Amino acid sequence: MENNLKGKKILITVDPTREYLDPVRFITNESSGKMGFAIADVLYNQGAEVIVVSGPVSMQHTVPVENVVQLVTVNEMFEACKQYFYLVDVAIFAAAVADYLPKNPSNCKIKKSEQVALVEFVKNPDIAFEFGKIKTSKQISIGFALETNDVLDNAAIKLKSKSFDAIVINSPKKDEGFGFDTNRVSILKRDGTINHYPLKSKNEVAQDIVYELQKLVESIEQTH
Repeated sequence: MENNLKGKKILITVDPTREYLDPVRFITNESSGKMGFAIADVLYNQGAEVIVVSGPVSMQHTVPVENVVQLVTVNEMFEACKQYFYLVDVAIFAAAVADYLPKNPSNCKIKKSEQVALVEFVKNPDIAFEFGKIKTSKQISIGFALETNDVLDNAAIKLKSKSFDAIVINSPKKDEGFGFDTNRVSILKRDGTINHYPLKSKNEVAQDIVYELQKLVESIEQTH
């Protein structure tokens, strides 16, 4: 397929995020950011204008440093994405963000005092959902779904509710997903078609995802 991504403006969020309980403790997940930066590298090497909005990870990549926005929390990521979303042709929501944050984080280190400690949480903004509400017909958005049960059903619900054109499905199994250099994904599209890919290096998976994106771009360009 002809490279149709050259010059395209593409926003990609890369995980993880942190939500602080106090100045020294935070809630996060095991995501390393490897998958997101692998995708960003493939896109950049194909001539796309890539903007990476990244959580607190340190990763080797080819994207120019001035095109990487580094932050910590979900709210910071949301605000950063607001600056770029209306400018881009494609948004890829690869970050595994925290769904909740502590309602009343402490300004001081929490001291151990009781056998049971209770923390009240409130919802973080759902970044992909919010941008799904304002996405135009000329924009493409791709999401990610890491599922442990009812995988296809849950992914299909997420695809529809967040107005994704495609969703990349994976799992937290050994050698897949968080922390590993390999991944096994399925890509479900809005038209109901799904492609299943075998276990591959994350660099190879990134190439598969970008190939599926190229087909979506081709379809959009034919429509408009």
